[in-house]
Order: sequence, then C-alpha cells, then structure tokens
Amino acid sequence: EPEDDRALLARAMDGVVPLPPSRRQRVERAAPSSEPRPPLGEDAEGLAVLAELIAGDVPFDVTDTREYVEGVVKGLDPRVVRQLRRGEYAWQAHVDLHGLTAAEARAAVERFLVESLRAGHRCVLVVHGRGHNSKDRTPVLKEKLVSWLARSALSRMVLAFTTARPHDGGAGAMYVLLRRDRRRRPFRVGAGTTM
Repeated sequence: EPEDDRALLARAMDGVVPLPPSRRQRVERAAPSSEPRPPLGEDAEGLAVLAELIAGDVPFDVTDTREYVEGVVKGLDPRVVRQLRRGEYAWQAHVDLHGLTAAEARAAVERFLVESLRAGHRCVLVVHGRGHNSKDRTPVLKEKLVSWLARSALSRMVLAFTTARPHDGGAGAMYVLLRRDRRRRPFRVGAGTTM
C-alpha cells in the first residue's frame, strides 16, 4: 500500500536538524546583468533553452513557419507588432549574413545589435538568406537567428522581430525592433505612443 505524503516527508526528514538562528542567512537572487553573456556551446544553450521552457521564463511568443517568422516579447502592444510586420518602421541599419557559418553569423549579429543599440537605432534589418546554398536547402541561419533573438542573452535587447516585407528581403530577412537604450530619449511612434 502506498505511503501518504506526510509519511513520506517524515521518513525523508528523519534525522534532519534545523540550523540554529545564528547560522541562518537569507540568500538573495542575483540581479540580472545588463552585459550580454558570452556565447554558450550548442549543447549548453539547448539545455538552457529547455530549462527556460520548463520554468516558463521564455519572454517571447514565437510564430514560425517555412516562409514567415514573428517573435514578440510578452506584453508588447499589438499595434507596435502590426506596424513592424507591415514594414512601417524605417530600418536604420542592416547586416548581411550570407556566406557566414553559424558561429560567424552569431558573432556578427551580437556585434551588430550591440552597436545598433549604442547608436540609438530602434529598427534594424538582419538579412539571413533563404538557405538555397545550404545543405538540404533549409534556412539554417533563419532558425538559429530566431533562437538567438528570442532565447539567448540577445533577447534582452529585442522587443520584437518579424519576417521582412518583400522589398526588404522577404523570407530571407527579418526586421528587429530593439529596446530603447534607457540613457537615450524615448522613441516616438505615431500619435504620442512612446517606446
């Protein structure tokens, strides 16, 4: 016959002695760092993503199909996302990842986003390509880029990303809406909306 929870707990705690009050101390959770973390290995990053999913800490809602991708930080005004999707924000800088390996592309994206944020750019374009020259003709860099923007240290710089309009690269490029650098003035959008 299975033991009830109290009996299991009592057995597990048998012999445990509480610390005296003089030896107890509260351990505070570390404040999140504003500096990007160094890149993790593929296995470690995969485990970190899995841990975030289990803990419910992934701040992005991501929609991903073969031709279209969109990632949005939870709680972002849907009007902002619609404007980004329609290409209504003029992108202020771009980076082209054609011909780069995944490791080179990640380093280029990290450098580009940090420089863009420092320059005060709010909307940038990342050209990742459609994968026509890759093995199995799959957009490897697109898949990696989604992961980097939504689930790595880079996600702290990003509000949203979406597949670009055809004239800006279509399924081979993404608009990325960056967070406002707190040291700069707010970015105004339309009728008095501030981001």
